[in-house]
Amino acid sequence: MNLAATVPVLDLSTCDMEPIRTPGSIQPHGFVLTLADDLAVLQASANLGDWAGVAARDAVGRPLAQAIGAAAAQRLASELRAELGPRPFYVGTVTTPNGRHFDVLAHRWDGVLIAEFEGVDRAEPADFRNLYPLIGDFLLKVNDAASIESLATLACQHVRAVTGFGRVLVYQFDPDGHGHVMAEARDDRHPSYLGQHFPASDIPAQARDLYTLSRIRLIQDANYVPAPLVPPANPVTGRPNDLTFAALRSVSPVHLQYMRNMNTLASMSVSLMVKGKLWGLISCHDEAPTPIAFEKRTACEQLGQILALCIESREDAADLQFRLEVRRTMVSMLAGLTQGSDFIENLSNVFPDLLRFARASGAAIMVDDRVLAYGDTPEEDDVRALVDWLALHDHGDVFHTDRLSAAYPPAARMSRNASGLLAMPISRIHKHYLLWFRPEYVHTIEWAGNPHAKNAVAPATPGAPTQLSPRTSFAAWRETIHGASMPWHAGEIEMALEFRTALLGIALERAEQMAELAEELGRANKELEAFSYSVSHDLRAPLRHIVGFADLLLESAGSEDAQQRQRFLKNIKDAARLAGKLVDDLLSFSQMGRASLRPTTVDMNDLVAACLDKMSLEMRGRNIDWDIQPLPTVQADPTFLHLAVFNLLSNAVKFTGQRDRAVIRVFAEDAAGETVFHVADNGAGFNMEYVHKLFGVFQRLHRMEDFQGTGIGLANVRRIVERHNGRVWANAVPGEGATFSFALPKQNSTH
Repeated sequence: MNLAATVPVLDLSTCDMEPIRTPGSIQPHGFVLTLADDLAVLQASANLGDWAGVAARDAVGRPLAQAIGAAAAQRLASELRAELGPRPFYVGTVTTPNGRHFDVLAHRWDGVLIAEFEGVDRAEPADFRNLYPLIGDFLLKVNDAASIESLATLACQHVRAVTGFGRVLVYQFDPDGHGHVMAEARDDRHPSYLGQHFPASDIPAQARDLYTLSRIRLIQDANYVPAPLVPPANPVTGRPNDLTFAALRSVSPVHLQYMRNMNTLASMSVSLMVKGKLWGLISCHDEAPTPIAFEKRTACEQLGQILALCIESREDAADLQFRLEVRRTMVSMLAGLTQGSDFIENLSNVFPDLLRFARASGAAIMVDDRVLAYGDTPEEDDVRALVDWLALHDHGDVFHTDRLSAAYPPAARMSRNASGLLAMPISRIHKHYLLWFRPEYVHTIEWAGNPHAKNAVAPATPGAPTQLSPRTSFAAWRETIHGASMPWHAGEIEMALEFRTALLGIALERAEQMAELAEELGRANKELEAFSYSVSHDLRAPLRHIVGFADLLLESAGSEDAQQRQRFLKNIKDAARLAGKLVDDLLSFSQMGRASLRPTTVDMNDLVAACLDKMSLEMRGRNIDWDIQPLPTVQADPTFLHLAVFNLLSNAVKFTGQRDRAVIRVFAEDAAGETVFHVADNGAGFNMEYVHKLFGVFQRLHRMEDFQGTGIGLANVRRIVERHNGRVWANAVPGEGATFSFALPKQNSTH
């Protein structure tokens, strides 16, 4: 048979735009009625008369009984009025007045009730008992299947036994959309496609989308003449009916010609959905028309779902094992990277593990102008040029390809050892890269026909553009693949990202420690200057008092004035207590700079409430009007932040002590990149000329006689806020009050 001579002119250039969900017609091995909620007929397929003896135009607008007979309508009425979803549901088997028998499927979609009547040769209801032995026997043998391929072969055998198709195969889609036949069961009439590949172009994207929605599709006879719907537009929507889920939906004439070119007149496809994606298909073929009853199709669909679950389980187990091996290697590498102080030297020491980690044949590290290579790698100049290209084109945290020359043409000359590349920057600032190379993997793919050949058909009208028809040859065609490596596993990419994060942590840890140390030293130097002055001034004052009053006490030793001696002793005691308080506060301030922070989510409302509770004794007998607004949450060390807020609130209470009615407000505001908190009072205030001294150690802007304190509280506030990468400031008017403010960054990075 000369297939090419019989090919009709079908323009494939618009194949991917064909309205396959709204074909306007059905396959004629049954008829379709669309119904309103009251079961009045809205549309009928044009072949209604052939099956039920009632012309389609006579049934439209009439009750269901007019089309299929009163007995059949009564048999279906309760089922059709039930809650139906978008997928076809078996509602019963009926007999029309002309003696024809039909299995009836119904579903709601596109605003109407779609009833499909498939002709059968029995009056009895569909027998779903086929389902149980098929599924049961498959489940019994699942554990004996050692691989996904053997599972798929088992499924092919069971589906063929139930349906009688001449050939049943399972093929899996690769990342490029090509289908690989991994399992097959067939008779001697049908050629084998086992091990062959079908190009992605055989199934357009819109057809793949349809396979994900409608999980089973039967074409009983590829030579069928479609039966159009009457009227052609859905009365509810005014547009052609969406027949996505209809079992009788007509298919693309391009696909029908494809089947005939393949010498296949009947086909059935069952979608294999793994983790929500179309993993592959169970595809059934026969060279003769092959009717398959609904109950058998249901059994095959169920088997397909079980096969998909088994595939998912096997793939997950294999993926988990693979990731565990990669992670074990990564842990070993990270342990070696922390041994010495030279990070690059450490990396070169774990080169063998680096190769094993990525299943690579070579690896290279480029840091500044140094290139360290191990294994089978390109020349150093080629590595440098490649890194320049990577740095010029931002590829994100990890770049990977199994066909480097397609993205970077100069790589064609180094395809022998660098057809595949996995690369990642290991510095956020400098051009430092870690690269893995995989060699060229020359291999042969056997296609079911030449995927690159175009079957051109001369136009009927001279001068018109040449049109394309579905390919006519499915003979084995071999293609040798050059310039590609073995593909990178998804687990390798994810582990590489995790490894990069760990590397950056190790590489930057020492630099960050040095920068932090320099910052701490700078801050310590400034504070040391303040300490020197403070110790010589503030701490010396109470000591002078102690010495002075002790001398007076010695001079009055012979005096009988006991009251005077008592006063001297009290002054000595007070001065000693003040000196002790100064030392304690100084130690506390020192600890603020050394203790590590443990940031977490802090509810400022709760924190302020805890501070007020702690100050209850201090506020006893005071008339304080607290105005505390709702406060947000922040990321901070709760212990340190509690101390800072306590100091601010305690200051507000202290410096409003001479007010009959103190007013203290606590509120917050949202600013760009930070959250600002304010503590305002109507107390003594201070002169803004001296605001620069306010947060220094032992700095006081009021007399000790007026307001007690050591002058370290606000210094603590400043240190705590700055360690949270925040800032602190104050505004005041003497005699009217003060407002102390601090801001914390929203994305806080503490030190």
